[in-house]
Amino acid sequence: MSEPSFQDDVLTELGDDKLTEIAGLLGTDTNGARDTVAATVGAMTGDLQQKADADDDDGNEVRQAFAEVTQAPLEGVATLGGGLGGLLSGGMMAGVLAKVSKPVANAVSKKTGIPAPTVARVIEMLIPVLLAVFAKRAAGKAGGAGAGAGAGAPSAAGAESPIPSPGAVPGAAGAAPGAGGGLGDLLGQILGGGKK
Repeated sequence: MSEPSFQDDVLTELGDDKLTEIAGLLGTDTNGARDTVAATVGAMTGDLQQKADADDDDGNEVRQAFAEVTQAPLEGVATLGGGLGGLLSGGMMAGVLAKVSKPVANAVSKKTGIPAPTVARVIEMLIPVLLAVFAKRAAGKAGGAGAGAGAGAPSAAGAESPIPSPGAVPGAAGAAPGAGGGLGDLLGQILGGGKK
């Protein structure tokens, strides 16, 4: 596992303090918290990928949410750990993550034996972190890799959007929308641990 997985990126973004807080919530040590976070993130991203692949209203909503994440101004990303008020007040992805949280909490609960309400609280703590990692990966893929899976490619509405590109993120200069690729490619890159 030479390249970081999505779960690794989430754990890194989460940081030691939040991981310790989650461990306290779960009544375990940081290794137990790390395992629970990894299982939860894996279940959430799997559910998102499955929904994004579907040709229905849920699929459209997930694809639009990812398009929004890849194009939104990201100036506040560094302050996500402080609170989710500003982030959850808007944004489709926050709503999509909230929708999948209950089934994911139930699935993780069955797998781990941790009560579903406790897993749901962990998910609430993870949502702003997931949003930050989605945005960072999207900016990195669109700008850093130059792989042609541009941030502007995901939807017709986003292709000509006046919303600033992710270039507003420090270190993401040149993250202008690319011409090739589609949302499926971008989702695979964002969720797939950097694999192409």
